Amino acid sequence: MAQPGRSSAKKSKPSYLYSIIGVALVLFLLGTLGLVVIHANKLSKYFKESIEVQVILRDNVKENQATALRDSIAAKPYVKSIEYVSKEMAAERFKKEFGEDFINLLEYNPLYASINIKANANYVNADSLKVIENNLTQQSIVREISYQRILVNKLNENVQRIGMIVLIISGVLCLAVVFLIDNTIRLAMFSNRFLIKTMQMVGATRWFIAKPFDLRSIINGALSAVIAIAGLFAMMSFADKVLPELNGMRDNLMIGALFLGMIVMGIAISLFSTHRSVMKYLRLKLDDLY
Repeated sequence: MAQPGRSSAKKSKPSYLYSIIGVALVLFLLGTLGLVVIHANKLSKYFKESIEVQVILRDNVKENQATALRDSIAAKPYVKSIEYVSKEMAAERFKKEFGEDFINLLEYNPLYASINIKANANYVNADSLKVIENNLTQQSIVREISYQRILVNKLNENVQRIGMIVLIISGVLCLAVVFLIDNTIRLAMFSNRFLIKTMQMVGATRWFIAKPFDLRSIINGALSAVIAIAGLFAMMSFADKVLPELNGMRDNLMIGALFLGMIVMGIAISLFSTHRSVMKYLRLKLDDLY
């Protein structure tokens, strides 16, 4: 009797090992997607808040009128930063950027004073910017509003597209986890078929038989998550060496939450899939397994 037991144990170990590695790979891919989403949100926020809305003022506006309007706009919730640029400042910036003193050539300054606004990321979308534009153009001293409308639309479209792609890939990977664990449980039950048959013959309930598999699934899920997290940490360390600027965008709180979520996900998926598979196969006759 000892020989079949040792043989059965040896057969069961490889299947659990492959399951742990397989689930770890799936969690690693899901974690990679999570990092992409975290950094994508950071990048999206960075680019959105880099878009400048120029409130171009009329040519005859006095500076005290312009600064009063600037202070009024600065109190709005959509403003992240604001700057008043006089005609003279605009000419000086043009000269520094292009290296030409056009005022001496034209003998007058054709540029307009402006109030440059950088909005909070939540307001950088077509609808919100349209409302802001309509409100500002009602001011009598405002000539026009200028910002990169096409770029705003493209940014929001790309964010939505990335979200859909991540959702689809995550769904496919979760299905892969279920099938992988289902196959692992089938192999594990096959290798332990003599023990299971004996337990059923002495009246053991399905929940009693499933308990060791459930406990093993919790350990396997946690171990898979730890392996996946170690892989992600190594990948992040390598990325920091190749692209040092990524380190400044890192949100340690969000990454910590991602790692915790991976542990919970690894245990939950492993436990749910294992228990479902065990119950399904216990309803079958053991002869049907082999």
